[in-house]
Amino acid sequence: MDEDLVFMIVKIGIPDNVNIILGQSHFIKTVEDISEVVTGSVPAAKFGLAFCEASGDCLIRTDGNDNELKTMAADHAGRIGAGHSFILVLRDCYPINILNAIKNLQEVCTIYCATANPLEVIIAESGQGRGIMGVIDGEKPRGIEGPDDLAGRISMLRKFGYKRG
Repeated sequence: MDEDLVFMIVKIGIPDNVNIILGQSHFIKTVEDISEVVTGSVPAAKFGLAFCEASGDCLIRTDGNDNELKTMAADHAGRIGAGHSFILVLRDCYPINILNAIKNLQEVCTIYCATANPLEVIIAESGQGRGIMGVIDGEKPRGIEGPDDLAGRISMLRKFGYKRG
């Protein structure tokens, strides 16, 4: 029996001062574990989390401490609609502060991206459901870094506290 496979792009709008982490896991426990990572690592962080359950009730499970970000995460998760995917929407926290802790969770299989850039999620849909094939994170390169660009990069890292001197 032949089934059609349809590819689509889901655009994820990311407001200013917001970052997202998009990934895949294998278990409903993801919701509690990611929430604990965020609150335990960066207590002042605001976040919304949504997880697409892939069996049983097949609900979008949510958590977070900011209703706007929770609603945003649930909306994005619903439009992506891929089983066992999760999207974490962050404010007052950078992904670099929590990414390794999330990657080390037993049930996390893949991180597709951690970004504040315009994002497109490439989806494949079959008769069974949807899966994430990949992401387009931001724009394509416009050139090669020169000396002024290097100085700007180092200045930005200093501004964010990731480089000294």
